[in-house]
Amino acid sequence: MFLEGARWDSNIHRLNESFPKELYNDLPLALFLPKEDRKPPTFGIYNCPIYKVLSRQGTLSTTGHSTNFVIFMDLPSRESEEKWVKAGVALFLALRI
Repeated sequence: MFLEGARWDSNIHRLNESFPKELYNDLPLALFLPKEDRKPPTFGIYNCPIYKVLSRQGTLSTTGHSTNFVIFMDLPSRESEEKWVKAGVALFLALRI
C-alpha cells in the first residue's frame, strides 16, 4: 500500500509528516484480522481510507459506496485526526491503473 500526504515512521510505529518533495511512501505489510464486537479506539488513531487507485473517485454502487473505496484502516498517530483529514492523507493499492 502507498501512503499519500504523510509517511509511516518505522522508528516509532506511527503516522508522521512526510518529508519534503516525497509524494508517496510505502506502508509496511499489514495483516487484517477480523475481531467480533471490536470497540474502535477513540483517540490516538487516524481512520485512514484505502482506495484502489489514485483518482479517489468511482461510481456509486447500489450500497451507496464508491467502487474505488476499499475500507478504513486505523493508523496510530500522536496528532489529531483532523490534521490528517485536512492534509488529505489516504492509502492506495496502486499508483497506476
